[in-house]
Amino acid sequence: QVQLVESGGGLVQAGGSLRLSCAASGRTVSSYDMGWFRQASGEEREFVAGLWRSGAYTKYADSVKGRFTISRDDAKNTVYLQMNSLKPEDTAVYYCAARIHLAGEYNYWGQGTQVTVSS
Repeated sequence: QVQLVESGGGLVQAGGSLRLSCAASGRTVSSYDMGWFRQASGEEREFVAGLWRSGAYTKYADSVKGRFTISRDDAKNTVYLQMNSLKPEDTAVYYCAARIHLAGEYNYWGQGTQVTVSS
């Protein structure tokens, strides 16, 4: 199985950028579909971005399209979420996840990293 550790969160002003990293160990990230999710205080966890294991297909929530980019570095066994033009409503704990089966549930999760966007 794979272990996932997120980093890169922090406090940023509206309009700023952050890059989140998800470092994997135990298995290669290219063996899984990878996703980023977020959970704001008092809200349910929501899907943000996904990258299929082939690397050829990505998917984004409507709220982040054009602003966020998911990518993968196989040499570093790491998945990234580049977040630009951040808004206060992007404030949440961001989680990295890995999925074994196409279109199935995400099986492995990181511990999360806090992103706070001030207005």
